[in-house]
Amino acid sequence: MEYALAVLLVLALTLLAAQSTGPGRRDATALRLAEIERRLDLVMRHLGVVDEGPALPGVREHLLRGEKIKAIRAYRAATGADLRTAKEAVEAMAGGR
Repeated sequence: MEYALAVLLVLALTLLAAQSTGPGRRDATALRLAEIERRLDLVMRHLGVVDEGPALPGVREHLLRGEKIKAIRAYRAATGADLRTAKEAVEAMAGGR
């Protein structure tokens, strides 16, 4: 099981590295990222790993109160994500309520 977690960690780090490229390579990076995410999903299903999502203290509570900016700030504090990524993630969470 430790090997499986190591594989997941490597794949997650690869995903993060793929997101940090310049704007000229966004299309190619987006395609590569989608493929990596697909493969990670296959590995997780094969291993029986269930992703319950990150623990995001305060994010959902702020969204429920309509405090989008505070939710984005809480998301960034919990994940270390940049502003754009946090904004997109929080907007996706708000849309899926």
